[in-house]
Amino acid sequence: MPFQRIDVHTHGMSDQAVAAVAGRGYEPTGGYRISVRWTAQAALAYMDRQQIAAQLVSMPISFAGSDDDPDFGTNVSRMINEGHAELIATHPGRFGAFATLPADGPEQALEELAYALDELRLDGVVLTSNVRGRYLGDPSLEPVLAELERREVPVFVHPEDCPHIEVLGFGRPSSIVEFPFDTARTVTNALYTGVFQRYPRLRLILAHCGGALPTLGWRIAEHTVMGRGPHDADIDPEHVAQVLRGLYYETALAGSRNSLLPTLELTTADHILFGTDWPAAPEPTVERNTSNLTSFDGFTKDELRGVERANALKLFPRLG
Repeated sequence: MPFQRIDVHTHGMSDQAVAAVAGRGYEPTGGYRISVRWTAQAALAYMDRQQIAAQLVSMPISFAGSDDDPDFGTNVSRMINEGHAELIATHPGRFGAFATLPADGPEQALEELAYALDELRLDGVVLTSNVRGRYLGDPSLEPVLAELERREVPVFVHPEDCPHIEVLGFGRPSSIVEFPFDTARTVTNALYTGVFQRYPRLRLILAHCGGALPTLGWRIAEHTVMGRGPHDADIDPEHVAQVLRGLYYETALAGSRNSLLPTLELTTADHILFGTDWPAAPEPTVERNTSNLTSFDGFTKDELRGVERANALKLFPRLG
């Protein structure tokens, strides 16, 4: 049987970008100890073992310049995106990519967005849940959101450490609870600040089935009638439900009933996508998560086939 799965959540970048990032003190692996460093060859072997037809690669870090190197964020984002384009050209049909945007300001981000999509022909854009402490709904991000909506391009929203991680993280890996919370935090702020009223055609894919968001969905909606902040948008429970229903949710580290059941309370099976988070998630964890997903009794056979492949093809038809 030919490989069918399309993995929308995997992380990697070229050797050149890895060296540039490491030289500035960034951790290319997000600070996690991983047993496999991403390379195209390692990724292809992994995909063959896991019956994955294609991967969408991303590097969700908010790179910005500094006093001694003001162009670092712009230059390294360009380096990452050009590496992604070369990967796609070398292995057509096996890889896609989300573009990385610099975190120096909207002008630089918009310039790189246009280059990555129009010249490099990448498949979408990755945004972190907060961009150096600025969450969706912050005025500084409005120009980028407006352009993403205009283009109706898929946007992968990946969690990032919140600004207070040293207090809230207890010294533990952020992926345990802080990443799921930050995804819920940014979507909630986007709802309450009217982002989806201004940009209703945003096509967001939330990592890890939205983290804590599905279990909080009704609570977030009900608080629109219990009392909003004085500067919040005029939204109601139906608006919240409509927005959450229209988002996409991917299954990396979220293929169990604990995540899938509340996600299906928010949306339908055709808005759920397959993801693995490899190599940040080790392969045995990926295999257990995939086993949970494929044995989940909340999907019909056709719905599971959609999760594994067909739903992604609606967003990324090139990978078909």
